[in-house]
Amino acid sequence: MTGLASAFRVLAAAAAALLAVTATAPAASARPGPKAPEEFVALSSVDPTIIQEMRYPTAHNFMGVPVDGYRDPLCILTRPAARALHHAQTRLLRRGYSLKVYDCYRPQRAVDHFVRWAKDLDDETMKGEFYPRVDKTRLFADGYIAEKSGHSRGSTVDLTVVRLPAAPTPPYRPGDPQVPCYAPAAERFPDNSVDMGTGFDCFDTLSHTDDPRIRGEQRAHRQFLKKTLTDVGFVNLAEEWWHYTFKPELFPDTYFDFPVARRSVAGH
Repeated sequence: MTGLASAFRVLAAAAAALLAVTATAPAASARPGPKAPEEFVALSSVDPTIIQEMRYPTAHNFMGVPVDGYRDPLCILTRPAARALHHAQTRLLRRGYSLKVYDCYRPQRAVDHFVRWAKDLDDETMKGEFYPRVDKTRLFADGYIAEKSGHSRGSTVDLTVVRLPAAPTPPYRPGDPQVPCYAPAAERFPDNSVDMGTGFDCFDTLSHTDDPRIRGEQRAHRQFLKKTLTDVGFVNLAEEWWHYTFKPELFPDTYFDFPVARRSVAGH
């Protein structure tokens, strides 16, 4: 029995050692990604009043699933771009409005996710809302999806304007009936922003900032956003009323891939 007891003690010691190693070893999924360069900041650290409704960490986007690389619902930008948004926000607040951002810095892994989705012609989960009139085979040719995005350089932002006080945006519930993104504002997915004529990320020519079919109040809202942002150094992408890039860019030729996460800009 003495030998048997001794063997048990050896096995117990070995098991305890193995458990200790397992407990202290970091999980593979918890490994931190690369950090952002010092020139990147969380927008909330520069202006906490700007509303953030980050779409890509959620399932409410044109793919219908959270996008790779978005670990936190956080807007990250280069510091000059964030400061310029702060100046625009200061002017808007005086007039009873606020900016609201949908997407800011976008890692290359997210863009790669878009590309994989676009090549999967069988996946049309969100077609009814985001691209009802566009054949998925045309997404690359028509410029809706590309293998590189200016967002990955850190000075581009997708945003809109909200009249204050801001009403809460209802939560998105997967499986709800889809309404085309160009439908009247009262019919499409509810958004607390002013009516821009289409929803965000609407794959349709009606999203072109100066499309002549957009008139009246909707056109005025687009021009209001455009003037507000161009006055502080942003340039609009003509095909998307929500898409603006701060010029000059700090990183005009670099496409970053650090994750959208608080730890990526911790201490900046």
